[in-house]
Amino acid sequence: MNIFFNLRGTVVRQIAEERAVAAPPQVAVMSPPRRSSSSHGDRPSTETLQKNNSSNSGVILDISALKMAEVDTEVPPLPPRYRFRDLLLGDQTFQNDDRVQVEFYVNENTFKERLKLFFIKNQRSSLRIRLFNFSLKILTCVLYIVRVSLDNPNGSQCAVCRNSSLNNTEAAGINWDLIFWVHRRDPVWAIQVTVALISFLETMLITYLSYKGNIWEQIFQISFILEMINTVPFIITIFWHPLRNIFVPVFLNCWLAKGALENMINDFHRAIQRTHSAMFNQVFILICTLLCLVFTGACGIQHLERAGKHLTLFDSFYFCIVTFSTVGYGDVTPQIWPSQLLVVILICVALVVLPLQFEELAYLWMESQKLGGNYSRHRAQTEKHVVLCVSSLKIDLLMDFLNEFYAHPRLQDYYVVILCPTEIDIQVRRILQIPLWSQRVIYLQGSALKDQDLMRAKMDDAEACFILSSRNEVDRTAADHQTILRAWAAKDFAPNCPLYVQILKPENKFHVKFADHVVCEEEFKYAMLALNCVCPATSTLVTLLVHTSRGQEGQLSPEQWQRMYGRCSGNEVYHIRLCDSKFFGEYDGKSFTYASFHAHKKYGVCLIGVKREDNKSILLNPGPRHIMASTDTCYYINITKEENSAFIFKQEEKHSKGLPVPGLYDAPSRLPVHSIIASMGTVAIDLQHPDPPEESSKLTLPTENGAGSRRPSIAPVLEIADSSAILPCDLLSDQSEDETNQSDEEGSVGSDFVKGYPPNSPYIGSSPTLCHLLPQKAPFCCLRLDKGCTHNSFEDAKAYGFKNKLIIVSAETAGNGLYNFIVPLRAYYRPRKELNPIVLLLDYPPDNHFLEAICCFPMVYFMAGTIDNLDNLLQCGIIYADNLVVVDKESTMSAEEDYMADAKTIVNVQTMFRLFPSLSIITELTHPSNMRFMQFRAKDCYSLALSKLEKIERDKGSNLAFMFRLPFAAGRVFSISMLDTLLYQSFVKDYMIAIARLLLGLDTTPGSGYLCAMKITEEDLWIRTYGRLFQKLCSSSAEIPIGIYRTESHMFSTSESQVSINVEQGEEHHRDRGESWKEKTAHRNSTTSDQSEHPLLRKKSMQWARRLSRKNKPSSRAERISQQRLSLYRRSERQELSELVKNRMKHLGLPTVGYDEMNDHQNTLSYVLINPPPDTMLELNDIVYIIRSDPLAHVPEDSQVGQARSGRHQQDFGTETRDETHL
Repeated sequence: MNIFFNLRGTVVRQIAEERAVAAPPQVAVMSPPRRSSSSHGDRPSTETLQKNNSSNSGVILDISALKMAEVDTEVPPLPPRYRFRDLLLGDQTFQNDDRVQVEFYVNENTFKERLKLFFIKNQRSSLRIRLFNFSLKILTCVLYIVRVSLDNPNGSQCAVCRNSSLNNTEAAGINWDLIFWVHRRDPVWAIQVTVALISFLETMLITYLSYKGNIWEQIFQISFILEMINTVPFIITIFWHPLRNIFVPVFLNCWLAKGALENMINDFHRAIQRTHSAMFNQVFILICTLLCLVFTGACGIQHLERAGKHLTLFDSFYFCIVTFSTVGYGDVTPQIWPSQLLVVILICVALVVLPLQFEELAYLWMESQKLGGNYSRHRAQTEKHVVLCVSSLKIDLLMDFLNEFYAHPRLQDYYVVILCPTEIDIQVRRILQIPLWSQRVIYLQGSALKDQDLMRAKMDDAEACFILSSRNEVDRTAADHQTILRAWAAKDFAPNCPLYVQILKPENKFHVKFADHVVCEEEFKYAMLALNCVCPATSTLVTLLVHTSRGQEGQLSPEQWQRMYGRCSGNEVYHIRLCDSKFFGEYDGKSFTYASFHAHKKYGVCLIGVKREDNKSILLNPGPRHIMASTDTCYYINITKEENSAFIFKQEEKHSKGLPVPGLYDAPSRLPVHSIIASMGTVAIDLQHPDPPEESSKLTLPTENGAGSRRPSIAPVLEIADSSAILPCDLLSDQSEDETNQSDEEGSVGSDFVKGYPPNSPYIGSSPTLCHLLPQKAPFCCLRLDKGCTHNSFEDAKAYGFKNKLIIVSAETAGNGLYNFIVPLRAYYRPRKELNPIVLLLDYPPDNHFLEAICCFPMVYFMAGTIDNLDNLLQCGIIYADNLVVVDKESTMSAEEDYMADAKTIVNVQTMFRLFPSLSIITELTHPSNMRFMQFRAKDCYSLALSKLEKIERDKGSNLAFMFRLPFAAGRVFSISMLDTLLYQSFVKDYMIAIARLLLGLDTTPGSGYLCAMKITEEDLWIRTYGRLFQKLCSSSAEIPIGIYRTESHMFSTSESQVSINVEQGEEHHRDRGESWKEKTAHRNSTTSDQSEHPLLRKKSMQWARRLSRKNKPSSRAERISQQRLSLYRRSERQELSELVKNRMKHLGLPTVGYDEMNDHQNTLSYVLINPPPDTMLELNDIVYIIRSDPLAHVPEDSQVGQARSGRHQQDFGTETRDETHL
């Protein structure tokens, strides 16, 4: 502090020295500092300035102590207490004498403003005033009733009135004195006078305070006139005693009380900062109006009838009720014309006022139906509810949410509050009127960005908030922006409320990273479509896993595949702690693969993952080196969770007696579904050779001494992993690929790939994944497939000479989501020799930002074109492709009719299906209900039967009614809306999003496995059952199977009346298959010929075929004629399509050798079996979904880095496995 003041002193001394040099010294005269522009004065000497400064001791700079004589300079003297900051800011001159203190809002200090603040402006004080005024009005009405009850009409006239009544000319039967004069006792009069005086003074004060320049506007107000009528006569009676008994219509104060009550309620809501519904206010006003009309009529008729029939107050009240209710008994009626006139006036007033009130009430009721009601605070504190925030609510979205949310037993008592800014749809309104939902779902029209609407939904008391994006918007980025703002608003209003957010674009995901659970639609969509190309029907597998079902779909179907497929579809993912589990509790201290195999063998459950107590990451198949601990959380696939399972321990008795043990599917039907353990069974394992086989993971049949008659054996699964028996898990170097004899062309394609992390990510928040990369980034010009450049001259897919089939992706734009399509197909665990070239067929060319992200991946190309252009399809190499992925386009999502958004996609895919029947087309649709049009056949009897089955399952309340559609079961069609349930399930299963991301390869947790597939060949059929395959995989390669993708010949049910005839694929096959036609029963091939241009001949041919099917032994000649006839018309259409394709290929200069127009898959059907029973027999060409352990889990980190950088070859864990694995 001393340093600071010393610095100030130094600066002041320097300034003083400069002034001393500028002016000669003069005689110093003590005078106040002032400015002068006409003369120049002398400055004090430097010694004097230093002396004064030293006297201040560096603490206080008293500049006024300097003695200056007639100072005249451009630089003014320093004011007292000059601050150092002011010296640095520059020359600023101001004196304390120039400062003026300003007081604000002095107008409010007047007496009138203070009164106005107290009586009108202040909410709480004005509320008290109105409450006091209301009490006075009610008191006057009560006093009137008391006066009427004590009234005696005969003695009500005073002496003056009786004398004057003799001179009055009265109408016959009417005593006017009884109308103008009443008997009022002194206590009642005193109280009424006091109340009237107070009311009069208050009215005059309020009128004065509310005066705005027009006095007549204040005087002619209805309330002011009523106040004067009810108060002035009483005040006059104070000064004129004879008027004490004059009649005053005090009962009119009820209208003043009504107005005071309305104002009081408004002030009350303003004071507590809450707003009530307008519906409540209008109902309250209507009730008050009715009460005032009835009270006014009863009191008025009673008083007028004092001169007639002398009705009591109750009789008058009775008459008013009967009259206003339009009943009109006629037992009580007014007798004199004044009372009758009053009745007419009241009826006219009621006819004018009440309809207006009812109209306003009806309007508000209709508006309230649109806006929805309020979720009361009392209900929010006593009940549990969740809030669903959406941009627009469609019937499909609502039913998916409600069916999935209420499928869990513990959520039955929850309420759903829907907050939507749009008016409720008529279909949604009808659904919400169903008793099942009307008591549980509350619709509120409002915005999540308004605190008032969030308060209506009681967001701060909600158990969770689901924020869904509008995927039907053309601008998906704008839809994401709305979702982000809703999430921010909900987090700001209710920080403790868990948020479940659905986002569309991956680049917007980091904005809602604070949410508890986030599902990015494009991330999941593209990753799932990519895995569909290497693991067939991955989309169906994941969709069935995230849907809640009991596995009862299709159980009444006559076909075996539908019953088995429907039963296995009920499997879901559950979790339990190891120490609390009967499934896995006995495997504490055992290896993961040992626990997984034996749990499946004993209970039929499939253990797929685990999580340590001290680690938040879930590990899928951590491998045999992972030892189970009692605190581990186990994740398993089963029909129901363990807590809802019943255990029947009868296996030991049956084993001792040598009886077979029935599996779950043979369980007695009397057991409830939720108490049956899925897929329970046993496995017969031959352990004749307990020694582990040689280090090979092949599933081929072992031969010993050249004899194959001996039954093969499978090694047991060890409790503790033996490091010598476990194959090294290392895929960083592809030794098998390097050792194989490759040609120069093959070596040029894959030998220069390296493994590493992609250097450029297209968006923030993408998970790093080790991938196959190019040593150097490819130039952007080389990524264009259909145009050559200076680096290569290839202009079509044929010229590249790819060894593997292509994967073509048709999309509208190159969004960042396409990055997640490429990464799973280039992951490090994909064998290099099995990498498929990827061609992006885009409507619009990609930007450089996207090309920068994909230029590091090998064999990734793009081309501008559309799928509705045959030339574009041929140029991108569709005849060399194995899979074509058609992504839903954003521009078609917003159609005038919602379900027409998929029209263009469906028709284009149908065209490609006809042109290229051998191509596997994977299509994304906006609406799941449109999948029935995929590969549509108008007169296919089997498709019609499946349509009926779908309707039956939907009527039963199934959430998976579409599962029996053949395109969905085979994984050929997918809708992203099917994954909405993934977000809904996260409310109960908070691990589902993490497991789904691991399965799809979106996240790569160290030590966690990945999803892949293997194909069952003829050499693998010796394993026989799925249970033995489970043991084989666990013991040899530590892989966990989770399901089967099965393809079989299409067969009609025996209950169907229609017959389908096998149509041969070509003339050369017709002769060979003529003898075995009966054994190839009923393939689904009647569809293509249905679209022929000869319906009459087609009809006659089918009639002939039906007559032929009724015979027990049809003649071979008739069979040949039938087959030739059907094949003729089928081939005629295909031949025409073939000619079209070949002509376009010749026009483009492409070779026509690769076009195989006759090979298709129309006579087969495919479906997924999740966690089938152990005794399920394996069939040829079954594809088994397996979770393979992480190859890098137990490789030292140093070796990983070294292997990634160098090309050193080590033994490959998957060398033998890949020999029989077909991805």
